[in-house]
Amino acid sequence: MGAPTPRQPSLDTLYQRYLNHEDSATFITAVAGSYTIGTLERLAEFGQRTSRRAATMALGFLGDYRSNDVMGRRLSDQDRGVRMLAENSIRELWYRDGSETQRQTLQVIIRLNNAEQAAAATKVASELIDEAPFFAEAWSQRAIAHFQRGRFDDSANDCFQTLELNPYHFASAVGMGHCYLELNEPQPALDCFRRALKLNPGLEDVRAQVTYLERALEGR
Repeated sequence: MGAPTPRQPSLDTLYQRYLNHEDSATFITAVAGSYTIGTLERLAEFGQRTSRRAATMALGFLGDYRSNDVMGRRLSDQDRGVRMLAENSIRELWYRDGSETQRQTLQVIIRLNNAEQAAAATKVASELIDEAPFFAEAWSQRAIAHFQRGRFDDSANDCFQTLELNPYHFASAVGMGHCYLELNEPQPALDCFRRALKLNPGLEDVRAQVTYLERALEGR
């Protein structure tokens, strides 16, 4: 007799059902009833491909900022599906730091930035940073507001602070690169874009920007 076929983890079965029916609410409810965040983090890092995909997706719904390191490492996973799920999910984790009130304030800032009300966004973000200086996404959103106002040095500084607090924040590395481009400093911009790619190799637009800047600097 041959060796018995390994039993498929129940997480994989739940994920396959999700793929068949595209019912994310049922998937998340079932996962939440059967798995702790710690177990999902371990499966996201060390499971087989399907388990890593399922756990990465589940963490995007159920995790908070404490899962950021695990999710950040999945941006460089050997499986493209895991990488895509991680990129789609990690931003949600960035918003889930601090207290409930601080998270609500962050959403106000995001809405102000989306509406291009940059002065108001800067004011509210500065107040949130004073209250919760550890909240990396508050610094990131203020960087966006500064950029919209043409305050590129201030924006770059806030991007830098974001990365000090959240070393997986590839969006801030990209943003800092654009600040340096606006300041006509192509070499620091290139360094920032390279850093973003190291964090998230799936950023194809950034890869093209790196190629362009490398050629431009070689031609000097």
